[in-house]
Amino acid sequence: MGTDTEFFHADRLRRYLHCCDCQLVFAEAVSLPTVEEEKQLYDQHQNSPQDEGYRRFLGRLYQPLRTRLTTGQQGLDFGSGPGPTLSVMFEEIGCPMSIYDPIYAPDSQVWQRDYDFITASEVVEHLHQPNVGLERIWARLKPGGFFGIMTKMVQDKTAFVCWHYKNDPTHVCFYSAATFDWLANKWQASVEIIGTDVIIFHKHRH
Repeated sequence: MGTDTEFFHADRLRRYLHCCDCQLVFAEAVSLPTVEEEKQLYDQHQNSPQDEGYRRFLGRLYQPLRTRLTTGQQGLDFGSGPGPTLSVMFEEIGCPMSIYDPIYAPDSQVWQRDYDFITASEVVEHLHQPNVGLERIWARLKPGGFFGIMTKMVQDKTAFVCWHYKNDPTHVCFYSAATFDWLANKWQASVEIIGTDVIIFHKHRH
């Protein structure tokens, strides 16, 4: 998300670069999948609100976020996928959510209003332009609001070499705790990392 980058790693699929400013690791642009290639993989996902296993998986983000909300607050699920489920879970506790997905729910109207909370579960690693995508989300979050992310994080280069998470061709950018600290500083926000893959930003009231 900065401009100073260096080579990080190469495997049989692609080369990865590292941002010296924000510590983001990302695949070279030449290797990014097309929308058609992405959709072909996403269509294989069998997620739905009726799947209790999927609900438990999303619970890692849902549970800590719900404790920060009050009934009636409104949210946006960014990257809701082919089987929107987080929006259903929050609706069940009285916090309705709009959904947006560039492939399955490309409703541009969602960007015309602001939200008390926004979620991005297993989404931010797919962003081809993470700086643009994250800024677009942050701009729509109300002061005092929460932005909850679920994504697996880079630990170090040694772990990255044999990390299964990077082998999904639609996973093109990889964040570390340092990346999220960098974003919090940029946004003048608070950030809390919960467990190994949940990150919650709090937008301060100025």
